[in-house]
Amino acid sequence: MLKAEYQHRGKVPQDVIEAVELTLPALPAGQVLVKVLAAPINPSDVLTLTGEYGMLPPLPAIGGNEGVGRVEQLGEGVSNLKVGQTVLLPVGSGTWVTHLHAPANKLIPLPDADPQQLAMMTINPPTASLLLSEFVDLKPGDWVIQNAANSGVGGYLIQLAKLRGFKTINVVRRESAIAEVKAEGGDVVLVDGPDLPKRVREATGGAPVMLGIDAIGGAATDHLAASLGEGGTLVNYGLMSGQPCQVSAASFVFRDVTLRGFWLAKWFQKATPADQFKVFGELTQLIAAGKLKARVAATFDISQIKQAIAAAASGERGGKILIVP
Repeated sequence: MLKAEYQHRGKVPQDVIEAVELTLPALPAGQVLVKVLAAPINPSDVLTLTGEYGMLPPLPAIGGNEGVGRVEQLGEGVSNLKVGQTVLLPVGSGTWVTHLHAPANKLIPLPDADPQQLAMMTINPPTASLLLSEFVDLKPGDWVIQNAANSGVGGYLIQLAKLRGFKTINVVRRESAIAEVKAEGGDVVLVDGPDLPKRVREATGGAPVMLGIDAIGGAATDHLAASLGEGGTLVNYGLMSGQPCQVSAASFVFRDVTLRGFWLAKWFQKATPADQFKVFGELTQLIAAGKLKARVAATFDISQIKQAIAAAASGERGGKILIVP
């Protein structure tokens, strides 16, 4: 058994983490032994290793915030699960491991579907879903603009928007990303630049765009803000550029654009169990039915954690990096 552990944080994420032997104690009552089937590496995981994320676990720590596993052994008193069942692992449980103990009442049984796709459902799909529903009351036929459209959240957002009848303008930072975003179902794909607003108006025939979604910050935020219609809302959920969001006063003063922020962790804190069940119930059904999926660029074993982190931190991969023990 192995775990991907880090004792400190540093600027080069792959340098601070390594695969070490894992020894689990006797299985406590009320818990189950789970074999991890798949666990993704998200941008937030990389930022946690560098110390730049908004919520950092105490050290030493095991990496990984989401994933799925298979129940291998039941602790005393566990009656709600069965050996062999696929389960969704608790958020933040240190999922870059071959095996773990988890409280039975914190594990969610999953349908029999692709474990790699199910492993990515806890963070990116609900982020995309909530970005589309929580800020602007969109109607079928409405336009949405997003940058980082070739990211994990970007891909889910394109698919969910199409299922809900919305049209997407998808902004990328390099020409080589255009084909993959079009293949995902993006209605319009544009390379970012200062003239983005003009090209957006041409692509939409001048239709107002009332929701913008920004994952980059810096000048890219301003390009999206200037592309929105009067009274539009721009939501930032990431800072891939490492620069503060920039928005011209003209967007705020003359066109009444609003800039908001979104962090899934905050939503989890405020959402009722019924709200969470509604969101995850829909997403689970879509993923199990193959109607919602993410590209997988590569898979790595726990023993290859340094290579996996380096791949996840690189800027030109064509999909998600997964740990598959």
